[in-house]
Parts: sequence; structure tokens; C-alpha cells
Amino acid sequence: METKVESLEGNKVKVTVTVDAADIDGRIKKTYKDFARKYNFPGFRKGKAPRPVIDNALGAEAVAATVTDELLNSTWAAAIDEAKLSPVGGPSMEDTDLVRAGEPYEYAFTIETRPEVELSSYEPVAIEMPFAEATEAEIDEQMQAMAEHYTDYEDASAATKMKPENYADLTMKATDAEGNEIASLTSESRLFGPGTGMFSEAFDAEILGMKKGQTKEFTLDVPADEQAVLLAGQAGKTVTFEVTCNVVKKKATPEITDEWAKETMGFESVEDMRERIKESLEMQKGNMMPRIKENNIMVELRERVEGDVPEAMVEEAETSLLQDFFGQLQQAGMTFDAYLGSQGITPDQFKADLKAQSADHVKEELALEAWARHNNMEVTDEDISAEFAKSGAEDPAALEQEWREAGRLHLIRTGLLRSKAIEDLMENASVTEVDFAAKAAEEKKSAKKTAKKKAAKKDEEAAE
Repeated sequence: METKVESLEGNKVKVTVTVDAADIDGRIKKTYKDFARKYNFPGFRKGKAPRPVIDNALGAEAVAATVTDELLNSTWAAAIDEAKLSPVGGPSMEDTDLVRAGEPYEYAFTIETRPEVELSSYEPVAIEMPFAEATEAEIDEQMQAMAEHYTDYEDASAATKMKPENYADLTMKATDAEGNEIASLTSESRLFGPGTGMFSEAFDAEILGMKKGQTKEFTLDVPADEQAVLLAGQAGKTVTFEVTCNVVKKKATPEITDEWAKETMGFESVEDMRERIKESLEMQKGNMMPRIKENNIMVELRERVEGDVPEAMVEEAETSLLQDFFGQLQQAGMTFDAYLGSQGITPDQFKADLKAQSADHVKEELALEAWARHNNMEVTDEDISAEFAKSGAEDPAALEQEWREAGRLHLIRTGLLRSKAIEDLMENASVTEVDFAAKAAEEKKSAKKTAKKKAAKKDEEAAE
């Protein structure tokens, strides 16, 4: 069999297949034998009817038509595999003639292939990674998180004004533009902390400075892209709040001492606690670092994709992700509404997130394929056979042949090609180690200073 490929517009190719005369004659001979065994022909024993008798009984073109159909169905997938194409969907056959004995047979079809994108750069990817060993800042962060678990909230004096470092017990009533109560935001008692992401910065600004017993009414125009957990459901709407500060509370986190480490946490001392946390962090890092590195590389690589990815591929990826998601929900015994509630998002936000994930997934796949193509990476027949051997199938060779005949072998080839690309990217990436915990602590400290300055300025303006 000979295959010729011609590129067309719109990621399509025309594939012309020529099957030699000897193959055609062999197929015709086999089909006559099959018909002779399959049907009863008067005057002849099963399997002994000659060709003229079969032609007269079934029609002169019956065998040729059967051979042609079987030939097309059994060779187009092999032609795709031979040309190493990665199709999207099935072939569109051009008009075909019937096979003739003693003559080669040629047919053609068009098929859409995966698009070939280009990257803005093929230089090794530069990424930031956490240190392989646990840093002092990371241990401090974990120590503080453990202490925070035992945090209590003590009532402050009645004269205490709400500040960025404080919490407050609030009675809230929220209504929409028509005056209807918004049940999800209305509460007799809600513990509020500024900067926690539960409410927006605009809401936080209204609460700062309030004292015990004070009531305040204000209206917020919630942005369409609102990310605050409790306000996201009101994105793009107007909400009026009537808020009463029942009491200002001070956060009381236990001091990390040897006594607390021993009596509360079960360690011998603070030093023992730090050492155990260090061991735990380094074990977690050992397991997670390869995945973190791969994720960081893919984030950087997809930013290099030039142009937009095909919408049809994004929609296909979206459908696949959605099927996987609902399968996981079903296994967990959770409803879709319950999931949305647990995440604090709306159906529209879920759809937008799914769309973005799908687009990123397609970009990453095409980016890896571009990297492999640029670096002349190839997948051999031996690579493919080895993959089937690892599948655990009882007969890997038979399974491989089944995939080949079904025109699905390109999925294995493309997947292996992407694997080779990510291995190359992982090996050659330029890595800078960063203490992210120390960086976050510094940013948090700076944010607190800024918040205190804003609060002080607000008090000054109120006094004037």
C-alpha cells in the first residue's frame, strides 16, 4: 500500500491511497471463497461454486462492491498511521469506483488534523520552585497554623474600634435593589474578619472603625468580576446592608511554648515540634516536587503559544472534563448544588472556570506537540508496542492491532510524543529556588502596615 498526503486549508489534508493489484486479487479471491461457503448454490457443494455461478446468483458487482467496502474500511486507518497523522474526527471519502481484478486500486479522502501551533520561544523554560528542604519560614508557617487552630476570640472593651487585626460579631441584614432580603447574607450573628476574602475590600472598609452597639447602613455596587466568597453570588448587582456591631473581638492565639507544645500538641518541646514538622514537610515535598515542577513548566509554556486555539478543541476538552467531574461527584455522592455551595461559587462562575481550564488544557497539549516537533522528537513503533506491553492486557500485540485497525493508534503516538516533550522540558528547565513562605510572610506584614495606615487616616478624617 502506498500513501500520499497533500496539505489543504484549515488543518485538513488529502490522503491518497494506492493498493497494488496483487492485494486486490487476493481480496477478490478470498471474497469469492467466502461467498461460496456462505450461500447455497443449486448443483454445487458448499464452498465449491465457481465465480460465474456466484456472479449470476448475486450480481456481477456483488463481490467487487464487498471487496471495495472492506478495503476502504480496513486501509484508511492504516494509511493515517503510515503517514503519522493525528486526525480530529473521521475521514470524508471522495467518490470511489469498484475494484477490478488485475488492477491497482486508488482512492482518496480528506481528514482534519490537529493544528500545529508555534511557540514564541523554544528556549528552556525558567521557573521558580520551593527549596527541596524545609525552610525556617515554612516551619514557622506550619507552627503558626497549628497555633491558629486553637485560636479564641475574646470580647474587647465597648470603646474599642474595629481595626484590621480585630474581628467582630455582626448582625447583618442584606437586601437587593428591589428591597428583597438576601438570605445568604442575612444573619443574626456572623463572625467577621477583614481581609479574609469572605467579603470585599469595599465591605471591609465600611466595617472598620465601628464600635460595639453601632449600626450602619450602606450600599455596595458589587463588581461583575467579584471574587469574595460571600459576595460572588451577587456579582453585578446592588446590595444594601444594615449592619450592627454586637461586639468587637480580639484574636487570642496561644503562645508557642514548650508547655503548650507538650500539653496541647503532644511533643516533647518546641524544638521537637519543629523537627517533626520539618520531617513531615520534607516528606511531602519529596512526593510533590516533580508534580509542582511540571505544573510550573506548563504554566510558562502555554504562555508561549502564539494565536488562539481552535474553539472546537476547547469544546471537546470541556465535554471531557465535565464528564469526569460529574463522574467524581457521583462517586462522592454529592449533588451539583451542594458542590457549588461548598465552593461558594455560582453556576456561571463554574462554567467560566471550566471553559478556562479546557482552553489551558488544549494549549498545553498543542504547546508540548510544538516543542516535540521543533526538537525533532519521534515515537517509534517499538515505543508504541512497549506502551501496550505496559497496559497489562492479556495479549498486548492483539490489542495494538485492534487499535491500529480502528484508527486510534495516533492517540498513543501523540500522547507518547507529549510525554517525551515534558521529560525534555523537565530535564532542561532553568530553576530558581525561592522561599515562598518567607516571601508571603513579608507581604502579609506589609499589607498589615498598609491597612493600619488606612485605618489611622480614616480615624483622622472622622475626627476632623
